[in-house]
Amino acid sequence: MTNDYKNPDVMRDWWKQWLINLGDWSQSLLLGTLDMMLVLALTYMILVIISERRTLWMVRGFIILMFCSALSSKLGLPLLNFVLEKLVIGCAVAMAVALQSEFRRFLEQLGRGEFWQCFVNNTSAIPKSDSVIDEIVDAVKELSKNRIGALLILETTGPIEEQDFSVPGVKLNAEVSKELIQTIFQPKTLLHDGATLIRGSRIVSSGIILPLSGRTASRQLGTRHRAAMGITERVENCICVVVSEETGSISLAERGTLYRPLTIKKLKESLEARFSPTVDREAHAPGILSLVRQLGGQSLQLISRLVRLPCLIYEGLHQRHATRSSLPGRDTTASEDKK
Repeated sequence: MTNDYKNPDVMRDWWKQWLINLGDWSQSLLLGTLDMMLVLALTYMILVIISERRTLWMVRGFIILMFCSALSSKLGLPLLNFVLEKLVIGCAVAMAVALQSEFRRFLEQLGRGEFWQCFVNNTSAIPKSDSVIDEIVDAVKELSKNRIGALLILETTGPIEEQDFSVPGVKLNAEVSKELIQTIFQPKTLLHDGATLIRGSRIVSSGIILPLSGRTASRQLGTRHRAAMGITERVENCICVVVSEETGSISLAERGTLYRPLTIKKLKESLEARFSPTVDREAHAPGILSLVRQLGGQSLQLISRLVRLPCLIYEGLHQRHATRSSLPGRDTTASEDKK
């Protein structure tokens, strides 16, 4: 065994075998890394599309449950794996029912070929000046005071396509002002029954007919509230401000959820928070590029350590052999004591 370390043929064969094993291991590592990256990409897309706090925790819990099921299968725990698999199936069915609007949005983006937009940093809200927000809030205040029904659609991260509306409405392309908003929703005007679309500081169109929400709504909610819930379920890059015609109460709809009733102060704070350019909208889903950089850096460090591993092993064996050969008397004495 001692002479094997000095034999170049033995070392050459050992190196060759190690490289073959390293190639097989590298192939499995690359496949495992690719599998993990695809799972991370799919998870990232889901977390971007489903970014509501309550729903986000639900999806995270489901992902943890799937991970535990896969881990129990790898560890060879059949009973635990059986229970976890049944839980995963049951939770998948429950989530499909509870999150039907989010899944519909995901499938629509997938069918349109727009799923690559999930990897593009396009989450900053369209900025609105304080004067525009003040005009909207003042108009809503007067409409609420006079109990005049109104429905405003405010675009957030991008323009809304007309195909998302049941009826596109009449194009206006006018500057936002409280007088114009109040005039549009007067009961005797032709456009008061529909919604008004606001993009930036412009009123794009009015008299828009929106799809109604399919969720079971309260009897106190009218058509405007259900329409606000319906469009925010279908389109994620908008919020709706609703003024009730019966009570004058103010509501805010976002991602299919209706927040009501709101005071004028609370409405202004909500609009400023959503349209401020300093709002951090990356808290729900980290950037995919940062994840790739972190995984890439860790993979390179691991590969460099593995490449240096045979050199370290050879140096250690050579040093050990040199230490043993430098102490021949100790081995001889020990053998004589045994005799």
